[in-house]
Amino acid sequence: MLQIKSFTFNPFAENTYVLYDETGDALIIDPGCYEKQEKGSLFDFVADKELQPVKLINTHCHIDHVLGNAFVRSTYDIPLWYHKEEEAILRAVSSYAPNYGFAQYQDSKADHYIKEGEWIKFGNQQLLCIWVPGHSPGHLVFYEEKNRICIGGDTLFKGSIGRTDLPGGDHETLLSAIKTKLFILPDEVIVYPGHGPETSIGEEKKNNPFVGKNSSV
Repeated sequence: MLQIKSFTFNPFAENTYVLYDETGDALIIDPGCYEKQEKGSLFDFVADKELQPVKLINTHCHIDHVLGNAFVRSTYDIPLWYHKEEEAILRAVSSYAPNYGFAQYQDSKADHYIKEGEWIKFGNQQLLCIWVPGHSPGHLVFYEEKNRICIGGDTLFKGSIGRTDLPGGDHETLLSAIKTKLFILPDEVIVYPGHGPETSIGEEKKNNPFVGKNSSV
């Protein structure tokens, strides 16, 4: 059975996720851990559950989602996967990380570029990769149909959507992508976002002020 553990890391209150099942195989998604205690809490959870991380995945590559990439990749000797359109976004992080107080940030590089429609497999699980651009050019979400869960990154939040004023962002693109890529999923799908609490596709279709049925857009 698929299990999800969430951590909230760094001053941006970013949600990091560990997905795992009865085999012990695990995915680590968007590691935002930077401080020693943050890295320690992730490491201790993996050790306590006797998990074997097999892949490191980024929904997208803004600074708050990649601070722990190098730590996770080297600690578990696992490959880093993200969309090719995020390459420039990730390369830029080193140049501005010190300005945000992350002077010890370590860069990381892709071992594999994810394509839309690709499946990420681990243990007895598989996630469908769905391209949802707008917050960033190569933003992906990961959908697990059997358990009706979606790791949404910074696309759709409870009562909100991802910001689009960062380099590579586009407001209309994000609105369209949410409506055509996410809102076609079943209403009962639970969205685990990059910040804040979980929500559901049905809830946001009904009440989200940006893309819900009563939105002005």
